[in-house]
Amino acid sequence: MTVALPVARAAPVASAWRVHLIVLTAVVAGLIATFRADVRSLAHIWWTSTTFGHCLFVGPVVAWLVWNRRRELARLEPVAWAPGLLLVASGGMCWLAGDAAGVTFARHLGLVVMAQGAAVTLLGPKVSRGLCFPIAYTLFLVPFGEGLEEPLQRATVAMVMPLLHAAGIPASVDGVLITIPNGFFEVAEACSGAKFVIAMIAYGALVANVCLVAWPRRAAFMAVALVVPVLANGIRAFATIYVASLTSVERATGYDHIVYGWMFFGLVMAVTLALGWRWFDRAPDDPAFDPLTLDGPVRARLRMPVAALLAVAIAGAFPLWSAALAARPAPLPSRIALPEVPGWTRAPLSVRAPWRPWYPGADHTLFGRYRDAAGEEVDLAIAVFGRQREGAKLLAFGTGVLREEDIWVRIADLSPIDDADGSGGAATRIAAPGPVERVVATWYRVGDTVTADAGRVKIETLKARLLGGAQRAVAIHLSAEAGPGRDPLHAIERFHAALGPLDRLADHDAGLN
Repeated sequence: MTVALPVARAAPVASAWRVHLIVLTAVVAGLIATFRADVRSLAHIWWTSTTFGHCLFVGPVVAWLVWNRRRELARLEPVAWAPGLLLVASGGMCWLAGDAAGVTFARHLGLVVMAQGAAVTLLGPKVSRGLCFPIAYTLFLVPFGEGLEEPLQRATVAMVMPLLHAAGIPASVDGVLITIPNGFFEVAEACSGAKFVIAMIAYGALVANVCLVAWPRRAAFMAVALVVPVLANGIRAFATIYVASLTSVERATGYDHIVYGWMFFGLVMAVTLALGWRWFDRAPDDPAFDPLTLDGPVRARLRMPVAALLAVAIAGAFPLWSAALAARPAPLPSRIALPEVPGWTRAPLSVRAPWRPWYPGADHTLFGRYRDAAGEEVDLAIAVFGRQREGAKLLAFGTGVLREEDIWVRIADLSPIDDADGSGGAATRIAAPGPVERVVATWYRVGDTVTADAGRVKIETLKARLLGGAQRAVAIHLSAEAGPGRDPLHAIERFHAALGPLDRLADHDAGLN
């Protein structure tokens, strides 16, 4: 049904829209300028990461969603609304927490929420309700879901092995390494299917909103959008290994890249759409919302210039806060050295399969090998940060035990290394071509805490930044190679006992004692 807007009211509403859109554009441009480092970071991830390439389409999709609502929106009058500033402040706090804890995801999320808050503040509650889904959909601009990679790796292996055995292919698995008679395959993070699961979440949410009305049907479609790519990825991985068993690993992986990169996602999208087609209950010409249901008085209105200035001021206060926190000095020793360990002497580094952790932003890094009288050998690596910041973090993608595109791959996580203070080191078994295996145990020292838990590291980093504690941070890795008659875990435990308390070692290298 089309309802004509009275001419006397149409002109003021159209004029209000022009003013509010111009001011909103200016405020968003101000946010982009203020948080330009985070905008550059987002753009770099969208453009270079195959996992988050779908984020490039979120902006055009949001524009299309708004355009489809233009007739309904024209019947609503935008107003400046004070409660929207709470959303701006919430986004700013999220950004500050992410900046303090070194969590890039939180900074990106905070920036997007601040932009959402600006839209709600400058368009008002009626327009924001009409644009509820497009505004919410901008959250898909934030790269998320990397934590899905490890469980999806396990799910892929769990699907592939029974299929290989059913096809009569002798195969064995060790963690994420699958071995067949003419080669072996790593079910790496890129092969876990996470990139398509993440993209399908955005795709499923869009289809569920545009094509479905009933919430049970929307929930069912989202479930299908999550399950189908996981199952399809297991079949794809099986097909790749099956082809390799008939031809060669090189030919199979070349075929896999073509299928996986260009055809697989399109096929998954088509299958998901076909499964939900018969349940679609929204006609193409149905309005996205009914403007009549959004009519009514608006409380807590603001004058437009005041609302715009407050939105910019609130958002801009958080980088100033962060700069004030970061300005506190964190002096480090000009030079640090590897410790002397009772019963162990320095030994030459491995030439069989060199390994060392990767911390490109650390202020100091140390790496050395020790040997005891029984011939056990253990590598000790230390990375010291005066202050964690962008590009210099204990925990960041592609840093730590395994760098990006490393020849070493993680096979499995082991039981923690026992520690007297209960902060057991996280033990990981890794492998390199050869094959060569080693175990790496990891501890972190942040503030007064020694831990191997990544979440605890972020919390302690946040506390140190916001509450004025010492911002120094230290990573410690103990590693030993596996081999005939050599138990790397036993060697690490013996070396750890001789090394003594790790908090004392970390504090010494960070200049605290």
